[in-house]
Amino acid sequence: MKKALWLILFIACVTGLMAGRRPDRKLMIEQMVLVNERFMAQHPVAGDSIRINGVRPSNIWTRSVYMEGLLALNEVAPQPRYVEYAMDWAVANLWGFRGGSHTRNADNQCCAQVYIDLYRLHEDAQVLGNTERMLNNVVNSTERGDWSWIDALQMAMPVYAKMGVVKQDIRYFRTMRELYGYTRDCAGQVGLFNTIDGLWWRDADFIPPYKEPNGKNCYWSRGNGWVMAALARTIDEMERAEDLFVGDEKQEIADIKKLMTDDFLAMAFSVKKCQRSDGFWNCSLTDEFHYGGPETTGTALFLYGMAWGMRNGVLSDEVFGEPALKAWDALMHDAVHPDGFLGYVQGTGKEPKDGQPVGYDSKPDFEDFAIGCYLLAGAEMIKFLTQ
Repeated sequence: MKKALWLILFIACVTGLMAGRRPDRKLMIEQMVLVNERFMAQHPVAGDSIRINGVRPSNIWTRSVYMEGLLALNEVAPQPRYVEYAMDWAVANLWGFRGGSHTRNADNQCCAQVYIDLYRLHEDAQVLGNTERMLNNVVNSTERGDWSWIDALQMAMPVYAKMGVVKQDIRYFRTMRELYGYTRDCAGQVGLFNTIDGLWWRDADFIPPYKEPNGKNCYWSRGNGWVMAALARTIDEMERAEDLFVGDEKQEIADIKKLMTDDFLAMAFSVKKCQRSDGFWNCSLTDEFHYGGPETTGTALFLYGMAWGMRNGVLSDEVFGEPALKAWDALMHDAVHPDGFLGYVQGTGKEPKDGQPVGYDSKPDFEDFAIGCYLLAGAEMIKFLTQ
């Protein structure tokens, strides 16, 4: 009886604390708009080539993640010009892919997430022609070892789920499950998901005997953030899919959804344990002295996953509410500059030492994907707090 009473009082205290600390929605949106406006002002032509480390088309993964964040911002603070900007970008790229419609590289496929979301807003079937050809090229093959690094899950996995919903075609979900299964259980011979730790090795190079300087397994913050976001975005689509299929196909959807939800839960609890006292996460989840310090992109992706999980009843508010609030406080008060510049961003790479030094004033090689991660996190946090 005393234990039950203590638990009730504890939950009431945490709930009260959350209510007292809930960030103001208006201020959240104002800051997200500030960060986004700075970026759009610097890139007034949405489809212009990206001139960093050479000339790259703007449908590469970094800009695609930004567009995901822009459409998320539009959901909580709608402005027609946000959708117009994303549409201009898609049109400039002919709704196509770096590497053409036969590309199997997940980084090249990321832009299809935005193409499908724009299709859902306008329902012009012609715009998905390249996406359908690209996906069918994979679906109709027998090769399933494409996703040999965990970033690939965020870049490509939601694309298959989204198209499966749009076309109401189980083949996209089956292919997605097989590709995910390779990454999870087979890549590097043992799979990249350590079910004991509930965290993911970035690729085969980081599977033991590789260790961090402190002797622990190497789990890269942003890489695990990509996986957490990918699972959330994919499960979201599978919620829609459950009502579209019947019989054995409906059961297939349910089985895939359960696997991914179980993995998401395992990750969430493991990630929670790694949070810094200031609300951020380090670049390395297991070695705070290996290029330690606040890092924005991993933090934003973990926050996105936690907020999505709480909003959808997958995670408990009592357990994850406080870590989520701490993460948003860190991003809002410590990472964002008065002019909208986003600090503590690790540039492109695959492990803690890449893109260093990471500091409040350091400028990464690419900032577009970091802004996308920040906007995704903020929009999801707003949805959770105002549901």
